[in-house]
Amino acid sequence: MGSEVLLVCICVPLFGSFLLPLLGMINIKLRNAAALIFTATAFVCAALALPEVLAGTPLSLHYELPLGLSFGFYADVLAVFMALTSSLVATIIVIYSFEYIKEYDHQNEYYMMVCLFIGTMMGLVFSTNLIFIYIFWEISAICCWRLIGFYREEITIRRANKAFIVTVVGALIMLVGFVGIYGQTGTFDLAAMKGTHLPAWIVILILFGVLSKSATFPLHNWLPDAGVAPSPVTSLLHAAVLVKIGVYIYARLFVNSFEIDKVFTVAVPIIAAVSALVSAGVALRENDIKRIIAYSTISQLAFILLGLSSGTEIGVLGGLLYILMHSVAKGGLFLCAGIVEHTLHTKDITKMGGLYKGMPLTALAFLFCAFSVMGIPPFGGFFAKYLVIDGIISAGNVGLGAVFIAGAVMTVLYLSRLFIKVFLGETVSDAREAGSPVMVASVVVLAILSVALGISIHWPSGFASLIGGGI
Repeated sequence: MGSEVLLVCICVPLFGSFLLPLLGMINIKLRNAAALIFTATAFVCAALALPEVLAGTPLSLHYELPLGLSFGFYADVLAVFMALTSSLVATIIVIYSFEYIKEYDHQNEYYMMVCLFIGTMMGLVFSTNLIFIYIFWEISAICCWRLIGFYREEITIRRANKAFIVTVVGALIMLVGFVGIYGQTGTFDLAAMKGTHLPAWIVILILFGVLSKSATFPLHNWLPDAGVAPSPVTSLLHAAVLVKIGVYIYARLFVNSFEIDKVFTVAVPIIAAVSALVSAGVALRENDIKRIIAYSTISQLAFILLGLSSGTEIGVLGGLLYILMHSVAKGGLFLCAGIVEHTLHTKDITKMGGLYKGMPLTALAFLFCAFSVMGIPPFGGFFAKYLVIDGIISAGNVGLGAVFIAGAVMTVLYLSRLFIKVFLGETVSDAREAGSPVMVASVVVLAILSVALGISIHWPSGFASLIGGGI
C-alpha cells in the first residue's frame, strides 16, 4: 500500500465535506450516503495502512514549499491507532445521525462540519509539522464551535462561544511554545527534532493547549456546557475527536518525540488526579444526564493523562489502551443518552425511571458501555484502568495510585446512580425504542465492541504495546 493512502484518508473527508451542502440541496439521501462514504473512507484507509506500520514500515509523504518551508504526513503505529479509533466511532455516529438529525434545521451544515471534523482529525494525527498540527487543531475548534451552537438558541450560542474561546486561547499559548521549539531547533519538523530536550517553559506553554483541549481541570468547564449540542455532537466531541486531540498531542510530543524534565512525571499526574476527583464529585451530584456523562469524560481523560505521563511503559500502555476503550464506551453512553432525550424530551434524570421495560436494548447497551467505563472485568476499560494505576504505582507514586483507585470507585457510584435513575425504579413513561432502529443498532454495536475488546484484549493490547515499545 503506497503512502498516497494517507492523502486519501485526509483529503476525502476534509474536502468532501464542502460537497455535502450542495448534495443536500439536490437530495437528502444522497448527502447522507456521501457523508457516510467520506467518513468510512478515513477508517478504511487507516485500516489499509495498518499492515505496513505493524510490519515496521511507516508510511510517509514529504512536500517542499517555497521559502524553505516544508510539510509532510507520517503514519506510524501511534498515528494509525488514533486514526482507526476516531474514524470508527465517528462512522457509527454518522449512521446514528441519520435518524437523530432528520427533524432539525441546518442539516447540511451539520454533516459538513462532522466530516470536516473527521478530516481535520486525520490531518492532525498524520502531520509531522508543528505548524500544520496547529492549523488542524484550530480548524477542529471552528467545527466544535458550529456544532455546539447547532440549535442556534441563545444558550447554545453562548456555550459554543465559551468552548471556542477556551480552546483557541489555549492553542495560541501552545503556538508560542511551538515557536520556542523552532527557536531552539531551527525547524518545525517533528522527525528532525526527535529526542530534543525541551526546557520547562516550552512544556508549560504546550500543556496549556493540551489541558484546554482535553478539558482537564481547571480548563474543564466548557465541556459539560457543550451538552446543549445534539447527542451525536457530544459523542463526537467526547469520544471520537475533540478531547482525544489533547491526549494525542501529549503522547506525540512528550512521550514519542521530545525529552522533558522528570518533574512533569509528577506535576501532570497531580493535575490529572485533581481533575479526576473534582469532576467525579460533580458527576455524583448532577441530575442532567448529559452533564453527568460529560463530567465522567473529564474524569476518565485524567486516567488517560495519568498513564501517558507516568513515565513507565506499563502506564503508557494503559493510557493508550484507554483511549480506545473510552472512545467506544463513552460514544455508546452519549448515544444512549441521545435516544432517551430524543424520546422523553428531557435531560433531567429525576423525571425518568423504569425505561428498561420499554427500551431494553438501549438499557443493556448503556449498561455494557458503563461497565467498560467503570472498569468492570471482562470489559475493555478494566484492563486499561488496571494498567494505568499499576503504571503509576510502579513509578513509586503509591499515593496517586490510591487517589485514582478512589476515582475508579466514584465512577462506579455515579454511573450506577445514573443507570438506576434512568432505567430502573418506578416507570414514569411508556416510551418505546422501536421508533429509532438505526439509533438503537448504533449503540448496540458500540456495546458489543466494549465487550469484545475486553474478551479479546490481547489484540488491542498487542497493538498498543507496539506504540509503547517504540516510546
